[in-house]
Order: sequence, then structure tokens, then C-alpha cells
Amino acid sequence: MRKGLFSKMVLTYTIIIAISFIIIATFLSFWFRGYYFDQKKKQLAEAANVIKPYVISREENTMSSTEFTSILSFYSKLNNVNTVIVDSLGYVFEVSNDKFSELVAHQQVSGKDLQKLKLNRIVEKSGMFGEVISGSGYTFEIPIITANGSFNGAIIMSTPATDLTNSLSEAYAIIWISAVVAIVLSCIITYYFSQKIIIKPLEQINSVAGKISKGEVGKRVSINSNDEIGELAKSFNSMADSLEEVEKNRREFISNVSHELRSPITSIKGFISGILDGVIPKEKENYYLSIAYEEIQRLTRLINDLLDLTAIESGKFKLKIGRIDVNEIIRLTVIKSETRIKDKKLNVEVCFSEDMQFAAGDRDRIIQVLTNLLDNAIKYVNEGGNIIITSKAKGEKVFVSIFNDGPNISNEDEKHIWERFYKSDKSRTTKISTGLGLPIVRNILTQHGEDIKVDNKEDGVTFTFTLKRL
Repeated sequence: MRKGLFSKMVLTYTIIIAISFIIIATFLSFWFRGYYFDQKKKQLAEAANVIKPYVISREENTMSSTEFTSILSFYSKLNNVNTVIVDSLGYVFEVSNDKFSELVAHQQVSGKDLQKLKLNRIVEKSGMFGEVISGSGYTFEIPIITANGSFNGAIIMSTPATDLTNSLSEAYAIIWISAVVAIVLSCIITYYFSQKIIIKPLEQINSVAGKISKGEVGKRVSINSNDEIGELAKSFNSMADSLEEVEKNRREFISNVSHELRSPITSIKGFISGILDGVIPKEKENYYLSIAYEEIQRLTRLINDLLDLTAIESGKFKLKIGRIDVNEIIRLTVIKSETRIKDKKLNVEVCFSEDMQFAAGDRDRIIQVLTNLLDNAIKYVNEGGNIIITSKAKGEKVFVSIFNDGPNISNEDEKHIWERFYKSDKSRTTKISTGLGLPIVRNILTQHGEDIKVDNKEDGVTFTFTLKRL
């Protein structure tokens, strides 16, 4: 689990988280760069507005050159910029740093920039300082317009690239370090919760599944959760309950089959052994051989019933659905059981709503259904009792009922009568019964897409099944 699903989950989540934070960090870096330049622009614009009156005073000779240079140098250092003042023709006439003094009266701004400045437009440049001060950085050119609207020059303020990169580098470092820390913390949290919410529950289910596969069918998973993992645990426990029930039924089935086979085999062995050893007199050999023959017949019926039931439940049982006359099948079934009916002096009454009642079904298997139900009724009805067989159509169904006035079936027995080898009253059940008759009936009808039910009446018990009417 750890080497498979867990590693894939952690790797997938790590890649998703890393890509997400890298995209966020990249976006923040570009956004902060733009935000930083906007703030720098506002800062320089405010500084230029402060300097403007002093420039006008200097041009009007109301302020000395030394005093103006001192003010210009102060504001330039305050904003960490190099400031150049150009006249209305674009020539430099004042600088804030003495190292640019050779530019005075010799250097002129470009004609394109001068035209924009005369139109009272601010010129921004990133990269080179322009043609006035060489180097990389950010240049901000602000026109000086007098009250009467005339152009009196411009203030050029340049920030060195090192100042910009240092400030941006610090911000980028904070953004990317935060992104890396967030990725690491997210991976740790993902690891923890993946273990707790998904991996450990799945490992528990896998462990219990392994134990169940080794025969410990009583094991269950204990996961209390309202999510899909909780639903999986509930489904798994439900499956385990079913497996336990199947295992219980399997053991009971083996026990029942062993018992049903042991009894006749023991009898046959005893009788034959007695004949061979001479314990049984010659005149009684035929009698005991006839008993052994009956036991063999009982084994044959048991094996045939088991083969039929296994074929039905395994899906290998192929039905030959056709048009059958239910009433005719009932008549044949009663005739075949005539000997047993007479032996118990039973009164059998057959009631048909119509002379012929057609339905869809496999003729041989429906005969088997009616034979088993009639045998069951004969077996449990008291001597001289009554059996009533009826057939009637209602809607798209044909209802067939077999009633006997024997004792009612208890609630406990009613829950198990469809189980293999179940016999409600072992003391009253003859050796003729295999305990498979009713399970075979129900499985055959299920194959037909029909059902059967049992009802306790005041004066007896009724079994009723349906068939599709034709």
C-alpha cells in the first residue's frame, strides 16, 4: 500500500501543490514589480512637484545657484535618485550630483521626449537613463509648466538599477521562500492526512481481507467515518457477514450431507455384512436386501436432488420455457401420487377455475415443483386428512395453491423451510424425505422469474406459487 497508492498520491499532490505555488509566486513577483514601479512613480512625482517651485524661482533668478543646488541635492538624496534640470530647449542647466556637471549646457534631451514634455506629458523610461545620464535604471521626466501654460523645462529623475534590483530582490526572496515553505508544509500535511484518512483505513481493510481469505471469517474492520472510506468499510463488513453466513451454511451443508449419506450407507453395510457373515437367516435375506434396496433408492434420490439443486444455483440449469397446461400437470401429479394418497386415506380435492389454464414454463420442472409440493403436503397431513389443489388466473398471473389441513408451521420453522436439509419435525419425517424438496421448488420458480409463499391458515397450511399467464 505504501509503495503503491501512497507514493502515487503523495507524488501527485506534491506536484499539484508545487505547480500551484510556483504559479502564485510567479504571479506575485510580476504583480509586485508593477506595484513597486507604480509606487516609485508616485514617489518621484511627489518629489518633482516639491522641486518645481524651486526650479521656477531659479529660472527667474529669485534664488541663488548655490541655494538651489543644495535643495536639489537634498531632495535627490532623500529619494535616492539623480536629478537633472533641463531648460525649455531641453539643455541641462542644473544637476544634483557634481559628477554630472559636465552635462550642463552641453547635453540635450531627445527631440521626441522634448515634444512630449512640451505637450505636458510625463515621459517614463525603464532600462537606460536616457540620453542624459547613461546606465540602467528607471527614468522619470516631468514637464514644468507655468501658470500661463508656457513650457519652462523639465525635471528628470533617475533611479539606479542597483536600487531597484536590491528592493525587488528582497521582495522576490520573501515571495519564493514563502512559496517553498508553503510547499513543504503542504506536503507534510498531505502526508499526515493521507495516512490518517485513506492509507491506514485501506491497510486495515486489506489486513482484514487477508485474514478472512485464510479462514478467519469472523474478522471485521472498525472504521467510523461518513465518507466514501466509511461506506467502503460498511460494504466490506456486510460482505464479510455474507461470507461468514456462506461459510456457516457450507459447514452445515457438509454436516447434513454427511449425516444423510452416513445413515443409509451404515444400514446397507450392516445388512450386507450380516448376510455375508451368516448372522441373518437365509429365509430373511430377501427382506433385508429389500431394505438395503430402499436405502439405495433413498441415496439415489438424495444425489439426484443435490445435483439438480447445484445445477440450478450454479446457473447451469437451462429451462425450456414453453406453453404448458397447468391443470393437466396437476392431474398427472395427483395420479402419480395416488398410491401414497390411498395409503394415508387422504381426501384430495382439485378445483380449477377453467378446464384448461395455460402458462409459460418448463413442463418437466413445473411437474417437479408440483410433485415436491404435493409430496410435502402428503407427508405432513394427518391420516384421513384433506388436501385441496386449486388453480386460477388473475391478471397476468396464474396462481396455483396446495392446501393441507395438517398442523401449522411455527414462526421459527417458517424462516428455515427453504434451506437445504431443513426438516421442521424430524420425529415425523420419514426416511423418504431428503430435506431438499422445498429449496428445489423455490430455485426452479426463481429461475422462472416467479415466487412462492407459505400461509398458515386456521385449519391448515397453504403453499402458493405463480406463473406467467398465456
